[in-house]
Amino acid sequence: MASSVNPPRGMRDFLPGDKARREHLLTVIRSVFSSHGFDEIETPVMEDSARLHAGLGGDNEKLAFGVLKRGLTPEDLAAAKDPLDLADLGLRFDLTVPLARFYATHRAELPAVFRSIQIAPVWRAERPQKGRYRQFIQCDIDIIGEAGPLAEIELLTATAATVDALGLENWNIRINDRRLLIGMLEVFGFAATDHDAVLITVDKLDKIGQDGVVAELRERGIDSVPIDALEAFFRRPQTMEYLPFGERAITKALPHGVDDAVIAELAAIGLAVDAGQGAQIVQFDPFLVRGMGYYTGTIFEIAHPSSSSSLGGGGRYDGMIGRFLGTEVPAAGFSIGFERILDLVELPSDGRADAVALLYDAAVEPATLMEFKAALIAGGRRVRLERAPRNVKPLLEQLAASGFSRVATVTADVTEVGQLQFRTLRDD
Repeated sequence: MASSVNPPRGMRDFLPGDKARREHLLTVIRSVFSSHGFDEIETPVMEDSARLHAGLGGDNEKLAFGVLKRGLTPEDLAAAKDPLDLADLGLRFDLTVPLARFYATHRAELPAVFRSIQIAPVWRAERPQKGRYRQFIQCDIDIIGEAGPLAEIELLTATAATVDALGLENWNIRINDRRLLIGMLEVFGFAATDHDAVLITVDKLDKIGQDGVVAELRERGIDSVPIDALEAFFRRPQTMEYLPFGERAITKALPHGVDDAVIAELAAIGLAVDAGQGAQIVQFDPFLVRGMGYYTGTIFEIAHPSSSSSLGGGGRYDGMIGRFLGTEVPAAGFSIGFERILDLVELPSDGRADAVALLYDAAVEPATLMEFKAALIAGGRRVRLERAPRNVKPLLEQLAASGFSRVATVTADVTEVGQLQFRTLRDD
């Protein structure tokens, strides 16, 4: 039986028009990130398997693709107690773990506060479904070496400017702090040993609702007293969207007894970002969790009413780089969900507005065609040569779909580029 000609499950091919549109989007993202003082780096698509499974990547470690060691024998395969014993390398499942390794490798060559851009594919053994792929692009900015809230302010401001440049509307940034989450669980009375399990369930709040969260916590067999306290907190008459954003609003959204200093810091971050934007885009979400276990402080996500999933997210992960260096280094990052935003923004398929096609007949000399093409390219145009078919309509539709705006017919009696008569293509 013939093998399938489709791409591997959960991965995709991109036709020229789609590829051009993706590259245009990436160009906009790179340009805005760079204008905010970030520098682009590149890391290998693979890292050591032990590094990818060092407990830094949370649940994503379970989705890592491993690369088998060379020279394995059937006996080696049979004797392996853990599949990881068979792999010495793995495809990166995100860009944060490779960045931590990169910084540890090149720290002496980098500035004291390093602002990085990483735009590259990553791989996860996801169950393919709408909006989730096994290969996808991540667009990350990170600041390493800045312990204060200025790092978060810069990250959020650069991300906000990028989303604006892409033309997306009606979005906002939800923000919280892992320290406030833990403080809230402590106020409710949850044991420290239950915190991780409780946060895993609370992270499902958008999907299963308050009743679902309470029910799942009870099913987990956790002490009922703190669950009752959480349920009572859910039932408060106040809305969870406190406006305007600020220290008073955050305090009102939380139970009494959480850390006032963290509240003040979080409020200062949001107010600084809003001031830079000239609009209120930051909202406090007391139950924003984010599943990555390496976050140590602030966490944030981009929310949009047309998407049930976030369009990007990040946070502070001060403990990760120290795992490589043995010395604590503060770090924070933000990742734009490229594939999800791509479906929401309207961008032309090609950033070059004047893409033209020359439709020639068999009587035209190749040398003439190349002379015309060279002259048009020198004038800043994108040029494609197409033999004129009998039925030209399908070709014109294809050219329009590929981003070409004008066509001209070249016959044997056209001897100079100035004689070309262009007509506008329409893709409707």
